[in-house]
Amino acid sequence: MKRIAFATAAATLIAGSAFAQGNLPMVGGAAMYPDRTIVENAVNSADHETLVAAVTQAGLVETLSGEGPFTVFAPTDAAFDRIKEDDLATLMSDPYKAQLTKILTCHVVAANAMSDAIAGMIADDGGMHPVETVGGCTLQAMMDGDEITLADENGREATVTIADVAQSNGVIHVIDRVLLPAQ
Repeated sequence: MKRIAFATAAATLIAGSAFAQGNLPMVGGAAMYPDRTIVENAVNSADHETLVAAVTQAGLVETLSGEGPFTVFAPTDAAFDRIKEDDLATLMSDPYKAQLTKILTCHVVAANAMSDAIAGMIADDGGMHPVETVGGCTLQAMMDGDEITLADENGREATVTIADVAQSNGVIHVIDRVLLPAQ
Protein backbone atom coordinates (compact mmCIF):
# COMPACT_ATOMS: atom_id res chain seq x y z
CA MET A 1 0.00 0.00 0.00
CA LYS A 2 2.86 2.39 0.82
CA ARG A 3 4.46 1.66 -2.56
CA ILE A 4 1.23 2.50 -4.37
CA ALA A 5 0.85 5.77 -2.43
CA PHE A 6 4.50 6.66 -3.10
CA ALA A 7 4.18 5.79 -6.81
CA THR A 8 1.02 7.88 -7.07
CA ALA A 9 2.68 10.83 -5.33
CA ALA A 10 5.76 10.53 -7.55
CA ALA A 11 3.62 10.37 -10.70
CA THR A 12 1.69 13.43 -9.55
CA LEU A 13 4.93 15.38 -8.96
CA ILE A 14 6.35 14.35 -12.33
CA ALA A 15 3.13 15.24 -14.13
CA GLY A 16 2.97 18.57 -12.29
CA SER A 17 6.56 19.31 -13.24
CA ALA A 18 5.91 18.43 -16.89
CA PHE A 19 2.79 20.59 -16.86
CA ALA A 20 4.69 23.54 -15.37
CA GLN A 21 7.46 23.17 -17.97
CA GLY A 22 4.84 22.98 -20.72
CA ASN A 23 3.62 26.45 -19.73
CA LEU A 24 7.04 28.08 -20.06
CA PRO A 25 7.42 30.80 -22.67
CA MET A 26 9.24 29.65 -25.79
CA VAL A 27 11.83 31.81 -27.54
CA GLY A 28 13.70 30.54 -30.56
CA GLY A 29 12.30 27.05 -30.03
CA ALA A 30 13.61 26.83 -26.46
CA ALA A 31 11.78 26.97 -23.17
CA MET A 32 12.74 30.00 -21.08
CA TYR A 33 13.12 28.98 -17.45
CA PRO A 34 12.39 31.73 -14.90
CA ASP A 35 15.01 30.30 -12.51
CA ARG A 36 17.82 30.80 -15.05
CA THR A 37 19.68 34.00 -15.86
CA ILE A 38 19.28 36.04 -19.01
CA VAL A 39 22.46 34.52 -20.46
CA GLU A 40 21.59 30.93 -19.46
CA ASN A 41 18.29 31.19 -21.31
CA ALA A 42 19.52 33.22 -24.29
CA VAL A 43 22.16 30.64 -25.24
CA ASN A 44 19.36 28.12 -25.82
CA SER A 45 17.36 30.34 -28.21
CA ALA A 46 17.97 29.54 -31.88
CA ASP A 47 16.76 33.08 -32.64
CA HIS A 48 19.47 34.78 -30.58
CA GLU A 49 22.75 33.22 -31.73
CA THR A 50 24.12 36.53 -33.03
CA LEU A 51 23.12 38.34 -29.84
CA VAL A 52 24.84 35.69 -27.70
CA ALA A 53 27.97 35.92 -29.87
CA ALA A 54 27.92 39.72 -29.58
CA VAL A 55 27.43 39.64 -25.79
CA THR A 56 30.37 37.22 -25.55
CA GLN A 57 32.57 39.36 -27.84
CA ALA A 58 31.71 42.49 -25.85
CA GLY A 59 32.60 40.81 -22.54
CA LEU A 60 29.09 41.23 -21.12
CA VAL A 61 28.37 37.59 -20.21
CA GLU A 62 29.38 38.02 -16.56
CA THR A 63 27.42 41.26 -16.21
CA LEU A 64 24.21 39.84 -17.70
CA SER A 65 24.63 36.71 -15.59
CA GLY A 66 24.80 38.89 -12.48
CA GLU A 67 22.13 39.64 -9.94
CA GLY A 68 20.40 42.44 -11.84
CA PRO A 69 17.63 43.20 -12.19
CA PHE A 70 17.94 43.83 -15.91
CA THR A 71 15.44 44.36 -18.67
CA VAL A 72 16.94 43.30 -21.98
CA PHE A 73 15.40 44.26 -25.28
CA ALA A 74 16.83 41.28 -27.18
CA PRO A 75 17.20 41.63 -30.97
CA THR A 76 16.72 38.41 -32.93
CA ASP A 77 19.12 37.03 -35.52
CA ALA A 78 16.73 38.41 -38.16
CA ALA A 79 17.17 41.86 -36.59
CA PHE A 80 20.95 41.53 -36.87
CA ASP A 81 20.51 40.32 -40.48
CA ARG A 82 19.23 43.81 -41.31
CA ILE A 83 22.79 45.07 -40.76
CA LYS A 84 25.12 44.71 -43.73
CA GLU A 85 27.20 41.55 -43.33
CA ASP A 86 30.54 43.39 -43.64
CA ASP A 87 29.46 46.03 -41.12
CA LEU A 88 28.39 43.37 -38.62
CA ALA A 89 31.67 41.47 -39.08
CA THR A 90 33.61 44.68 -38.45
CA LEU A 91 31.52 45.48 -35.36
CA MET A 92 32.18 41.98 -34.00
CA SER A 93 35.97 42.39 -34.35
CA ASP A 94 38.30 43.27 -31.47
CA PRO A 95 39.06 46.88 -32.53
CA TYR A 96 35.32 47.69 -32.32
CA LYS A 97 34.62 46.05 -28.95
CA ALA A 98 33.83 49.40 -27.26
CA GLN A 99 31.34 50.33 -29.98
CA LEU A 100 29.72 46.88 -29.80
CA THR A 101 29.47 47.18 -26.01
CA LYS A 102 27.81 50.60 -26.35
CA ILE A 103 25.25 49.23 -28.82
CA LEU A 104 24.44 46.21 -26.66
CA THR A 105 24.14 48.17 -23.42
CA CYS A 106 21.69 50.49 -25.20
CA HIS A 107 19.36 47.46 -25.13
CA VAL A 108 19.62 47.02 -21.34
CA VAL A 109 17.75 48.79 -18.55
CA ALA A 110 18.76 48.47 -14.90
CA ALA A 111 15.26 47.46 -13.74
CA ASN A 112 12.78 44.62 -14.03
CA ALA A 113 10.28 46.27 -16.38
CA MET A 114 7.38 44.05 -17.43
CA SER A 115 5.26 45.12 -20.41
CA ASP A 116 2.26 46.20 -18.32
CA ALA A 117 4.49 48.58 -16.35
CA ILE A 118 6.02 49.96 -19.56
CA ALA A 119 2.55 50.41 -21.08
CA GLY A 120 1.43 52.19 -17.92
CA MET A 121 4.39 54.59 -18.07
CA ILE A 122 3.67 55.27 -21.74
CA ALA A 123 0.03 56.05 -20.90
CA ASP A 124 1.01 58.22 -17.92
CA ASP A 125 3.39 60.21 -20.14
CA GLY A 126 0.81 60.89 -22.85
CA GLY A 127 1.83 58.22 -25.35
CA MET A 128 5.63 58.23 -25.18
CA HIS A 129 7.95 57.32 -22.29
CA PRO A 130 11.73 57.89 -22.21
CA VAL A 131 13.69 54.76 -21.27
CA GLU A 132 17.20 55.34 -19.94
CA THR A 133 19.57 52.45 -20.70
CA VAL A 134 22.74 51.37 -18.94
CA GLY A 135 24.60 52.32 -22.14
CA GLY A 136 23.57 55.95 -21.75
CA CYS A 137 21.03 55.89 -24.59
CA THR A 138 17.49 57.13 -24.23
CA LEU A 139 14.93 55.02 -26.04
CA GLN A 140 11.38 56.26 -26.56
CA ALA A 141 8.74 53.66 -25.68
CA MET A 142 5.38 53.95 -27.43
CA MET A 143 2.30 51.84 -28.07
CA ASP A 144 1.26 50.71 -31.53
CA GLY A 145 -2.11 49.17 -30.81
CA ASP A 146 -1.35 46.50 -28.22
CA GLU A 147 2.36 46.31 -29.10
CA ILE A 148 5.20 48.20 -27.46
CA THR A 149 7.59 49.87 -29.86
CA LEU A 150 10.90 51.48 -29.08
CA ALA A 151 12.61 54.25 -31.02
CA ASP A 152 16.36 54.78 -30.68
CA GLU A 153 18.07 58.17 -30.77
CA ASN A 154 18.24 57.96 -34.59
CA GLY A 155 14.50 57.36 -35.01
CA ARG A 156 14.89 53.63 -35.84
CA GLU A 157 11.97 51.66 -34.43
CA ALA A 158 11.78 48.15 -33.02
CA THR A 159 8.66 46.25 -32.01
CA VAL A 160 8.47 43.97 -29.00
CA THR A 161 7.47 40.65 -30.58
CA ILE A 162 7.63 38.52 -27.40
CA ALA A 163 7.13 40.31 -24.10
CA ASP A 164 7.64 39.42 -20.45
CA VAL A 165 10.04 36.47 -20.63
CA ALA A 166 10.86 36.27 -16.91
CA GLN A 167 14.43 35.42 -15.88
CA SER A 168 16.00 34.96 -12.45
CA ASN A 169 17.78 38.30 -12.86
CA GLY A 170 15.21 40.28 -14.83
CA VAL A 171 13.16 40.06 -17.98
CA ILE A 172 13.69 39.73 -21.72
CA HIS A 173 11.53 41.41 -24.34
CA VAL A 174 12.33 40.10 -27.83
CA ILE A 175 12.57 42.83 -30.47
CA ASP A 176 12.75 42.84 -34.25
CA ARG A 177 15.46 45.46 -34.82
CA VAL A 178 18.86 46.39 -33.45
CA LEU A 179 18.73 49.82 -31.79
CA LEU A 180 21.69 52.17 -32.06
CA PRO A 181 23.13 55.03 -30.02
CA ALA A 182 22.93 58.52 -31.50
CA GLN A 183 25.15 58.86 -34.55
